[in-house]
Amino acid sequence: MTSLKDRVFVITGATGATGQTAARQFSARGASLALLDNDQVKLDALIKDLNLPEKRLFSKIIDLRDGAAVHSAAEAVTVKFGRVDGLIHLVGGWVGGKTLADTPASDFESMLGQHAWTTFHLFRALGPRLAANKWGRVMIVSASTVPNPPGKAAAYTAAKAAQENLVLNLAAELKESNVTANIIQVKAIDVKGEGKGTTPNEIVASMLYLCSEEAGKVNGARLPLY
Repeated sequence: MTSLKDRVFVITGATGATGQTAARQFSARGASLALLDNDQVKLDALIKDLNLPEKRLFSKIIDLRDGAAVHSAAEAVTVKFGRVDGLIHLVGGWVGGKTLADTPASDFESMLGQHAWTTFHLFRALGPRLAANKWGRVMIVSASTVPNPPGKAAAYTAAKAAQENLVLNLAAELKESNVTANIIQVKAIDVKGEGKGTTPNEIVASMLYLCSEEAGKVNGARLPLY
């Protein structure tokens, strides 16, 4: 079992199915958590379920599209824990079902906000902190359709492509600092265990592998979990 004792991980979209699974499994291995979300009720329920001591937990309701708010949260996490070792970025959303010609600009703006801008702000705020540690792990979950869009999903796949590109840039820029940044690609997230996609447990298992010393050279990769 990979030990994460004394490591500090930021988890965004913490109350989603994958976020909750990551929070449980990473904390069970000793990690301290900074949970960022936009739903106070769900976040309170997760915190109660985790039952972590106060010294191992930070939580905040935040709009990650707000760069100033992200930088403020990163500073608060650093003040509390003295360091940041990893980012599991799980904020997302999907709009689609329309041809490119019929896609309103608001859909594109929404997807860029949720996927590209949140990632940009998080990387700017946390990247230097990870590099300063000389150890770090950054992970996002993306879609198998991004490299070859199926049509009628232009806003989503374009925004996810931008997000993936940000990950690859971070991987290249921080590779000499023992910081890795990787993309986990899925076709669908199988929350109900119906065998129609990748389960949160399978996704988090790959995250834990990426945090192991054995995976220290896995960087700038797209891991196909589908």
